Amino acid sequence: MVILAGTNQPQPDSAVKPKAVSLSPEEHFQRVVRAFAGHPNVSVGAGRKKGFGASALSTRAKIFAMLSSRNRFVVKLAKARVEVQVAAGRGTRFDPGHGRLMKEWLEVAPGHEADWLTLAREAQRFVSTGQ
Repeated sequence: MVILAGTNQPQPDSAVKPKAVSLSPEEHFQRVVRAFAGHPNVSVGAGRKKGFGASALSTRAKIFAMLSSRNRFVVKLAKARVEVQVAAGRGTRFDPGHGRLMKEWLEVAPGHEADWLTLAREAQRFVSTGQ
């Protein structure tokens, strides 16, 4: 219990704690995009392209992070790293819709939004250097 300023009445702790704000996948992705603002060799979107990669993050014209058409965060990582993430339950191999799973693309599982920026940075390094 706490006493709020201007009152003499005890209030439950929940009265002063900020409520958790649930962000949409688009809002989470925009946070990742903003983190790359001004980064050399990183661009957002694929020019006038529509569909796959239209709003993706890319480096040297190669996509490394995007929101899928299902609003899932997808990153390009080394095959071994994708396997580790899948085994840990942090995501699945990405299926772009034709039934073939992509070996180097991870679709991050819901609930792991806090990992998006770290994964995007790793993906950018992987795509830039091939390592």
